[in-house]
Amino acid sequence: MKIKLNERRIDIPDGLTLFQLRAREKPSADVLICNGAAVTEDLPLSAGDTVNLIQRGEVPPAEELEAVMLARHTPGVHEKIKSATVGIAGLGGLGSSIAVALARIGVGKLILADFDVVEPSNLNRQQYFIDQLGMNKADAIEENLKRINPYVHYETHCVRVTPENIPVLFGAVDVMVEAFDRPDQKAMLLQSFNGAPLVAASGMAGYGPGDAIGVRKMGKYVYIVGDLETGAAPGCGLMAPRVGIAAHMQANLVLRILLGEE
Repeated sequence: MKIKLNERRIDIPDGLTLFQLRAREKPSADVLICNGAAVTEDLPLSAGDTVNLIQRGEVPPAEELEAVMLARHTPGVHEKIKSATVGIAGLGGLGSSIAVALARIGVGKLILADFDVVEPSNLNRQQYFIDQLGMNKADAIEENLKRINPYVHYETHCVRVTPENIPVLFGAVDVMVEAFDRPDQKAMLLQSFNGAPLVAASGMAGYGPGDAIGVRKMGKYVYIVGDLETGAAPGCGLMAPRVGIAAHMQANLVLRILLGEE
C-alpha cells in the first residue's frame, strides 16, 4: 500500500506500524507526525496516511526540503519560484520582512543590499534579534535567512545603493524591490533602475486601517504598495503591524509577477 513519508510517496507492506516504519526509514527520528498530529504511541498504518519523521535539531537535506516546497506550492509554481532572482534594496522594516517571506517560499536567489547596521530602534519592526545589535544588516539578515532556508542562494552587499552601482548589483534580477525608509533614496532607485519590474512602497506608517494599504501600478513596470500618504512623523511612527502588511503585500506582488499574474 502507498503512504506519504516526508512528502514522498512510498510503498509499504500491509500491517506495517508507525514504529516499524521509523526503524526502517529513520531510526534517529524523535518526533513522529501522523496525519498532522504528533504521536507518541505505536499505531498501524493505512493506505493514504501522511507521516513525517523528524529528528530534533536536524537540518533536512536539500532534496527533502525541496519535496516539501514542491508539495505545498505545486510543481509548476515551485519551479518558477526556484528559478527566479529577486533584488532587494534596503533591509529595514520592509526589506528584511520581504526577504524572510521570499526565503520561506524558496526563491532561487536573493540579492540583498544595505549599508546600515542593526540599531535598538530597529527591533520594533525589523527581522533582527537583540544579539545582532551593531551587526551590518546585510550580514545579520543573511544569518537569519540561512536559518529559515539554507538552500536559497543569498548574495549580500554591505554598500550604499547609488545610481552608479545599481546596474552592477541588480542588473540580473527578474524583479526589483525598493525597500528604503527615506523618500530621497526611494526616488533615486525609481529614477535610476531600468529593466525588470520594480515593486516599491510609500505610506505605511502609524496604526491606521490595514485595508487602506493597496497596490497601484505606475507605468508599465512600476508598482507602488502603501496608502501613498502616511509617512513617519511625530505621533505616527513606523510600527511592525502596518509595515508588515505593506512588506508582505510587496512580497506577494513579487510572487505574482514571477508567476505571470501581473
